[in-house]
Amino acid sequence: INRTLSNSRVNHGLFTDVAWIYLSHSFCTRSLTRANASKAFIRVWKVMEMCYQILLQDKRVTQRELYYKLLSTSSEYFTSQLQVNKAVQDIVALLRCSRYSLGIMASSRGLVAGRLLLQEPNKETVDCCSCGSSGYPISGDLNLLENLIMKTDARYIILVEKHAIFQRLVDDHVFNQIPSILITAKGYPDIATRNPAGLAILCTFKFGSIGMGLEAFRYACNVKWLGLRGSDLELIPEESLIPLKPKDIGIAKSLMSSKLLWEKYQEELALMTETGQRAEIEALYFHGYDFLGKYIAKKIVQVDYI
Repeated sequence: INRTLSNSRVNHGLFTDVAWIYLSHSFCTRSLTRANASKAFIRVWKVMEMCYQILLQDKRVTQRELYYKLLSTSSEYFTSQLQVNKAVQDIVALLRCSRYSLGIMASSRGLVAGRLLLQEPNKETVDCCSCGSSGYPISGDLNLLENLIMKTDARYIILVEKHAIFQRLVDDHVFNQIPSILITAKGYPDIATRNPAGLAILCTFKFGSIGMGLEAFRYACNVKWLGLRGSDLELIPEESLIPLKPKDIGIAKSLMSSKLLWEKYQEELALMTETGQRAEIEALYFHGYDFLGKYIAKKIVQVDYI
C-alpha cells in the first residue's frame, strides 16, 4: 500500500478499509523521481543515524528531543516536527521494529490513581490510592514500566479523557466505590464524553492511531464506552447542550463512514448529528459535584456500557 494524502490523513476517514490495512500489514513506497521526495528519503537515513548514536550511548529520547537534535545537525533536511514523525514511522515500517527499540520513548503525560501498589526496583512502594488528585505520573520509558512490581485488587480500569474529571473522580475516591484503577492521558487517548472527538479518542484506544503506523496493534486494547450516551440526555438540562460545530460534524461523518465502527457507536453518532447537539460530561454537575462518581459506579454495576 503506498502512503498518499488520500489514505494517510485522519481527516480523510479515520477508519477506512485502506487505513486499517495500512495500520496492520502495509508497505510504504518512496519515490526518488521527484525532488521533494528525495529529501524524505534522506531524512529516513538521517533519523536512523541519530537513533544508532542514541542506542550506542544507551539513552532514550522523545521525538521532540530528537527533532531539536536533528535541527542542530541537519537543518537543511528538517524544518518541522512532522517531518521527524513521518521519518520515524517509515523506519518502524522498514525495520519492522518498535519506536522503543530505536531509542525513542513517549513523553510522560499519563497519570494513574486508585487501587494499585507500584514498586520500582530498590525503591519504596507507592500506594496510588494516596497520591491525591494529581495522581502518579506514568513514565514514557517502557523499560522502566516493564520492571515495575504491581499489585492490585481492582476489577476495572477506568480511562478518563479529561484531567479535570480525573481529579474529581480521585477526590471522590471512586476507586473505593468500585474497585478500580483510574488512568488519564489528559486528552488523546480516553471515558468518551458524548461528542465526536470523545468517540475518536475512544477509538484511538480501541483500534490504535494512524499516526502510530505499524505499531498501532501493539497498544490497542478492548475498551468499552462508559461515558455519556443518548440514553443519558434526560439527566442533562436543555441549556447545557452545546450545538455541534462544523468540525464536530466533520469528525462524526468521518467516523460514521467507517465500516469498522460498531453499529451501536454508529447509532450514537447518528442521534448526535440528527439533534445537532452534544453534551459534555461536566453537565452532570447539575446534580451536584458528587453525582459523577455515583453515575459511573452505577453504570459499571449495571453493565451499562458498549
